[in-house]
Amino acid sequence: MKLSKKISRIAVAAMVTGCFATTALAAELTIASIVFQQDQFFRTIQMGMNSAADEAGVTLLEGNSESKPEKEISLIDTYIARGVDAIVISPVSKVASIPALKRASDAGILIVTYNSTIDDASIPVSYLNSAQRDLGNSTGQLAAEFIKNELGGKAIVATLGFKALLPEISGDRVNGFLEEAEKGGTLEVVSQQDAWLAEKAIQVAGDIITANPNINIIYAANEGGTVGAVQAVRNAGKAGEIFVFGIDGTEQLVGFILDGDNVLQAITAQQPYVMGQMAVQAAIAAAKGETVEKTVIVPVLGISRNDQSAAQDFLEYLKSL
Repeated sequence: MKLSKKISRIAVAAMVTGCFATTALAAELTIASIVFQQDQFFRTIQMGMNSAADEAGVTLLEGNSESKPEKEISLIDTYIARGVDAIVISPVSKVASIPALKRASDAGILIVTYNSTIDDASIPVSYLNSAQRDLGNSTGQLAAEFIKNELGGKAIVATLGFKALLPEISGDRVNGFLEEAEKGGTLEVVSQQDAWLAEKAIQVAGDIITANPNINIIYAANEGGTVGAVQAVRNAGKAGEIFVFGIDGTEQLVGFILDGDNVLQAITAQQPYVMGQMAVQAAIAAAKGETVEKTVIVPVLGISRNDQSAAQDFLEYLKSL
């Protein structure tokens, strides 16, 4: 089966889950959406949100907290004052985001979280996400095969996470990777650091490479970290010696897998477009008084350099969005 067809079927099945139907009755609704950074992952989520809003004929407001708690609070308070029907948000913090979202909930605004959530399950009517450990496990399984077949069963590893930003999600992705990767042989983890934006990850990964000249695998737990790790390996002239494994499925990252330099070996892609669609559909359904699922898991997809055809199919899918 072509990967693009497989993705389409997964997306359809996912959208059916929870019965997030939309009708003309939604036309008077106003939904506020908030992302916390402007990378391709969140841009694709926003595209999915826009698609669902357009299909339903609802008004969709867009906001970006830029990972700043104070800006997130300001956006939420603005949406409270405006009297929106629902807020669809990837919260910056499990704890610090609670008071503002509680104010919104107390004002009668429905809260839908996606990608990340808060430590008060009574506030969101629905939470949509990929299973974070599955993301790490999937890439770790692909790394285990590589370690066994290409590295003689021994890997010297560094990881790039985002513990300071979202500790539990970062931990699930990093630990999920390591627990599967070690099935391919012996792992020596020489460095575990935070770097989730590409510019910072280039610097951090570069420093790791300098300090650990024998390193042969870098794992990055998100898009920015993966982009930065790939560039750091290239900058160090270590293509073919240090191999990168990562998370997120963007055109740039798939392009790296298709590139002949042999740096990026595998990624696991979330389905941000589907996640964005489903989050807005959940908000619309809840605003109409329909029952929505409290937690929805959006499937993940592993993409490997070993299957160039599947990678190309996924790239075509991304370009079609």
